[in-house]
Amino acid sequence: MRIRISDDAAARACGADAVAEAFAKAGHAPERVSSWGMHWLEPLVEVDGVGYGPATPDRAGDILAGNADDLCIGSIADHPFIRGQQRLTFARFGRTRPLSLEDYAATGGWKGLERARALGPDGTIAEVLASGLRGRGGAGFPAGIKWRTVADARAARKFIVCNADEGDSGTFADRMVMEGDPFMLIEGMAIAGLAVGADKAYVYIRSEYPHAVAKMEVAARLAAPMIAPFEVEIRVGAGAYVCGEETSLLNSIEGKRGEVRAKPPLPAHEGLFGCPTVINNVLTLAAVPFVLAEGAKAYADYGMGRSRGTMPVQLAGNIKYGGLYETAFGITLGELVNEIGGGTASGRPVRAVQVGGPLGAYIPRTQFDLPFDYEAFAAADGLIGHGGIVVFDDSVDMARQARFAMQFCAAESCGKCTPCRIGAVRGVETIDRILAGGRRMGTLETLPQIHNAPRRARSAEDEIALLRDLCETMKFGSLCALGGFTPYPVLSALNHFPEDFVVESAQGNAA
Repeated sequence: MRIRISDDAAARACGADAVAEAFAKAGHAPERVSSWGMHWLEPLVEVDGVGYGPATPDRAGDILAGNADDLCIGSIADHPFIRGQQRLTFARFGRTRPLSLEDYAATGGWKGLERARALGPDGTIAEVLASGLRGRGGAGFPAGIKWRTVADARAARKFIVCNADEGDSGTFADRMVMEGDPFMLIEGMAIAGLAVGADKAYVYIRSEYPHAVAKMEVAARLAAPMIAPFEVEIRVGAGAYVCGEETSLLNSIEGKRGEVRAKPPLPAHEGLFGCPTVINNVLTLAAVPFVLAEGAKAYADYGMGRSRGTMPVQLAGNIKYGGLYETAFGITLGELVNEIGGGTASGRPVRAVQVGGPLGAYIPRTQFDLPFDYEAFAAADGLIGHGGIVVFDDSVDMARQARFAMQFCAAESCGKCTPCRIGAVRGVETIDRILAGGRRMGTLETLPQIHNAPRRARSAEDEIALLRDLCETMKFGSLCALGGFTPYPVLSALNHFPEDFVVESAQGNAA
């Protein structure tokens, strides 16, 4: 009897360790494997390919005796949530032991690096360019162009930096890769190093991911002979959201305050320690071994338009079937939320989803036919970001959500530029005045120290116009995406849910 239980952080948080211990006491030795990504079923126990979940320690005996039909989901590989996916990056998940070099090699590991060595730097970059792979961290910049820029730069030394500072709400794909298939990420970095002429990579992981840090440190040590003379070093960040911004991240690795740098120079010309640097996020680098092993066309055959390949979508928030779902670009938002995610966990109607983390736009149900595609989302004033989808039911207050976005930016700003540092604070104050029905005499602006503020009342409509103007300033005046993207959730809430910004008692008639 072969028993498998995930050992990733989500499964362990749900009690997987206690369930594994119960099976051990019953005389079995369950294998600890990577997670299938069906988080609503964790702890998920697999017995000879058949799944049982969510399992508890007291049901271990029932599962072994065949008396747990209420927990049985049948063959895991044939479950609709798994069978409907197009798993390229997450192909091994649920099937292999994360730190087993034997499992990794037996499932196609190192084939990409082997082919890259045969192709050489130019051939490897050509393959990545032809695949259409774009950065999966948010910006969607073509990975091959970034690699070509670094490869062409003249310098004594170059670096690869893996951005593993996964800080978006509702995202966990990076963590799953590092905890479930760390050798795949290391292979991707080694291929990037070979392509651009870098001999060392840094993986920057936030401190909130202790299991990922532990796995990556062991994996880097075990894989060292396979990737030599290339080296991988793990760095742990303190968990500042702005350190997911590439130039803040570089400063943090260098031991400086995590503050953004003005560009130019681009990191591809002058990055870590002043050297040309490739900065890609975890999902980008994790996709590279498949591209090299199976060929650019095999990857580019998935997707639509300029969005090629697959995207690991993370379903979270108020959703019935939360988890990770990897699929080709082009699937609609409605299919992801209603058909695959099963709608809300509360059973109430979906009112909005936020795509792309705390700085992503709120999208109403009327736009659920929107295809998951970089250009389609940009045309709808949204962004895909890191592929996180957070679902809200009809009890959500969108004005409060807009206020949260400004408050989040104010708390996480590095303080480098004025639009972000000051604008977010003023944004919170403006939304508060909108929710109070407008500005009345005697509020903050009339105080003597605010000598240049007009001493007059403003209606809620005036305040909304001021908020829109402030968003424009932040969007085009901020140095990095933190300040520049904060207007997306604020403006989308204003545009799609204006009724939430109306105070009936005041109706904007401030005294």
